Amino acid sequence: MSKETSLHGVHKGLGALFTDFAGWSMPIRYSSELAEHKAVRETAGLFDLSHMAEIEVTGPQAADVLDFALVGNLSGVKPGRARYTMICDETGGVLDDLVVYRLEDEKFLVVANAGNAAVVAEALAARVSGFDAVVDNKSEDVALIAVQGPKAVEILGAVTDADLGALKYYASVPAVVKGHDVLLARTGYTGEDGFELYVPAGEAPAVWRILTEAGEPHGLLPAGLACRDTLRLEAGMPLYGNELSLQLSPFEAGLGRVVKFEKPGDFVGKAALEELSKKDVPRVRVGLKGSGRRAPRHGYSVLAGETEIGEVTSGALSPTLGYPIAMAYVDREHSEPGTELSVDIRGRIEPVEVVALPFYSRA
Repeated sequence: MSKETSLHGVHKGLGALFTDFAGWSMPIRYSSELAEHKAVRETAGLFDLSHMAEIEVTGPQAADVLDFALVGNLSGVKPGRARYTMICDETGGVLDDLVVYRLEDEKFLVVANAGNAAVVAEALAARVSGFDAVVDNKSEDVALIAVQGPKAVEILGAVTDADLGALKYYASVPAVVKGHDVLLARTGYTGEDGFELYVPAGEAPAVWRILTEAGEPHGLLPAGLACRDTLRLEAGMPLYGNELSLQLSPFEAGLGRVVKFEKPGDFVGKAALEELSKKDVPRVRVGLKGSGRRAPRHGYSVLAGETEIGEVTSGALSPTLGYPIAMAYVDREHSEPGTELSVDIRGRIEPVEVVALPFYSRA
């Protein structure tokens, strides 16, 4: 049986259609995924992301253990800031991609994908051995609500004491939302400006209601996982299980910049990643732009002439741009922007062009 977030009753009351996602019963849409997508691009959307995992790492060597456990330089992150990074295995394969917040000198919050919560928690628990630090999985206690879109500042600003103008991108601050203590972060996964609120699970329905009421005059809509996927695809953001996996390294994903070889000391996967960094990876992640109305989907073959040279990992008819877009892994020699390829869409060969990512950037 799927797990339910503390907002499940709220979603039922809103008439949400649910789907199982990584063992959680999550709202896929409330009304129309196109309307929800449009709301995030033009006004704001409200997401329940409580299926994500929150893992605290605390102690005098909290930064040191994260430098060892992850590929990024976490000791270089200042308190109040956050960093996108990855956790890899000894072969350099990606166990998960993460956002890590440094809350205090000796306190970090690691946010993992729902499907990898146990994998990341177990890996961190194993890798903390020998360090003066403690790993504590707080996922059951914490709910995560996101307000994303051009009106997010106005909506949140009406209900919080936080100085939103001073809160930079990839920064966080403790804040109060009408009497509720939250960790407020300027992060997101939609390509829009917005905020993520880490809330005690029992208080999430009250915070959701406060944000809903504040957002109503601005056209805020509750938004489900379906539009979250098209939003992140337009923004060129990878999804674990599609663009990232244990069989792929950060370099194949075009994210080699997150691997910080220059940081002091060893880290899990360093030797393998150093070897991989010296080679041209055979396949790379690219963007594909189509025409017409038929969209490439996950698993469809990418062709150069009649030769299969890759596979689509995510695809959709872009609600914002109005044409088909996709991310795919293709052979390196066919990866330059402007290269004309095609995709086999259920037996029909549709032309596509390799383009630079992201497909969409906010003005």
